[in-house]
Amino acid sequence: MGEQFVSTQVLGRSQTIGCVAVEITQKCNLDCTLCYLSEHSQEVRDIPLAEVLRRLDDALAEFGPGTHVQITGGDPTLRKHSELVEIVRYASELGLCPALFTNGIGASRKLLRRLADVGLRDVAFHVDTTQRRKGFDSESDLNHLREEYLERARGLGVMVIFNTTVHRGNFDELPALISFFTRHADLIGLVSFNLQAETGRGEWGSRTTLINQQTVRSQVESAAEKTLPWDRVRVGHGQCHSYLPTLVINQRIHPVVADSAFAALALAEFPDIGTDRHLGRFRVGAKYLSHLAGRPRLWLPTLRYLRWLLGQTGGDLLRAGGRAHKLTFFIQNFMDAQQLDEERVDACSFMVMTAEGPVSMCLHNANRDEYILKPLSVPHPDGTVEEYQPLVWRESQTETTAVAQGDRK
Repeated sequence: MGEQFVSTQVLGRSQTIGCVAVEITQKCNLDCTLCYLSEHSQEVRDIPLAEVLRRLDDALAEFGPGTHVQITGGDPTLRKHSELVEIVRYASELGLCPALFTNGIGASRKLLRRLADVGLRDVAFHVDTTQRRKGFDSESDLNHLREEYLERARGLGVMVIFNTTVHRGNFDELPALISFFTRHADLIGLVSFNLQAETGRGEWGSRTTLINQQTVRSQVESAAEKTLPWDRVRVGHGQCHSYLPTLVINQRIHPVVADSAFAALALAEFPDIGTDRHLGRFRVGAKYLSHLAGRPRLWLPTLRYLRWLLGQTGGDLLRAGGRAHKLTFFIQNFMDAQQLDEERVDACSFMVMTAEGPVSMCLHNANRDEYILKPLSVPHPDGTVEEYQPLVWRESQTETTAVAQGDRK
């Protein structure tokens, strides 16, 4: 492992893990051509609420406060909304950073407001052409839905993320899609491009050689109309992720960090500032200034950095009246179920919290039935133990219908 990689690696320095997924339901209201769920997922009962809360406790114990936790599934909005609210509230009170991962269909503004009120930090909408949404045949068609979802989240104090599965059918549309994201950078904080992988119940199989980290980076650069300094800050294994923090000014993309040496210095000196994507630019600036005041050795490299940043952004900053928005680009190179790389699995920065503890996301998806079809004995605070059987459905027709449609109580 080279020195540059070590010095600019976030994990193990400013945070212990990239994120942890806690799956609260296996059910979904879409049938995607690329899907990580199991053929049995629609038949699997939701795990008991007490087990979900225990897994959140485990996430805190394993990775510490401030860990980003994905409340996911299936689609988590298909769980009873009263329970979903309780899950987010509990995660927030533990000091975790909960994010709702959803296709958006059941994520009404009313529900998002309830979740924001109890501590939701992010909402990640997964929208792309693998989902076969009726009447939406291209990524540009789907922008109508993306705009609708943005309006649902507007003003709630949560950061919006968009997840896009990249495949041969939408690869050529990526520059136009990235331009859409930059036009809405006032609301969007992060966009993730997830490379096609053969796992779960999807139909399309492995991706072609056209789809890889480098070609997707090139599509981002095409939209930006410039070469971009990818991975000056690293999050996890280099073959798994590509990371690029930027500022969008005057609807143009400007990288935040281009110098690996300065990135290493910032990670070493400001570990609790630079990686918190929820801090606004004024709070970040105030924290940096406060930290710098007593460290004269940092003044010169910081001034050099600011000179570089203003040199590349100054003209657009003037034209935009000083307005700038943070937008991070992230590329996730998921592995095929039959092509797992042991080194990458061992170095995974994207875990799923299971009954036995954290498991690499790619490993979990490759062996999903081993985790979701396992009976559980779930202790409750009153001393009773609930025996959970995932494929036994004994609820009344009324309750079954409520879960299938998403409980609005």
